[in-house]
Amino acid sequence: MKELDDWLAVIGPELGVRPDEVPTAELLDVARDVAHNVLRPGAPVTAYLMGLAVGRGADPAEVARKISSRALTWGDRKDQS
Repeated sequence: MKELDDWLAVIGPELGVRPDEVPTAELLDVARDVAHNVLRPGAPVTAYLMGLAVGRGADPAEVARKISSRALTWGDRKDQS
């Protein structure tokens, strides 16, 4: 994913973020899970929510796990009150 790495190397520092601070694999997994199991437009919005949570101190891996877990069972939401 050289193109993505190149993009992050340029845009990251412009936003005050080091590219190694971006959990790329986790973000892509979350986006895939939300897009395929919830709805496509939910992927970027959920990635933004993930960023907000992490920016407030949440662990990126834990946030990704929670989101993916919920997305993967979204069709069963009648059972999730």
